[in-house]
Amino acid sequence: MTELKSDAFVEKAKGAVEEGSGRLKDAAGGLTGDLGLQAEGKVDQLAGMARQEFTELYEEGESKLEQAVLFVQDRPLMSVGIAAFVGMLLGLILLPRRKAKA
Repeated sequence: MTELKSDAFVEKAKGAVEEGSGRLKDAAGGLTGDLGLQAEGKVDQLAGMARQEFTELYEEGESKLEQAVLFVQDRPLMSVGIAAFVGMLLGLILLPRRKAKA
């Protein structure tokens, strides 16, 4: 568990560094008039922000999955009942209905 949290921290830090270096490239490109460097900076900024967002979403999804596993472990019969009900509901919705003969 702590290994996953440290990995997430490292990924967030990498994203922040990438975003920061992108900002510097963008500013340097703007000052020198180098459009290529400026565009590269913008791409780096977006990549850094995306890495940070993805890490946060991954952590959130992981915690939701952990909650679901704990629920199933604590209440196995209720979990089976819920799964059966959802399966029956999906079957009724997705399966084609047979037409009655007149």
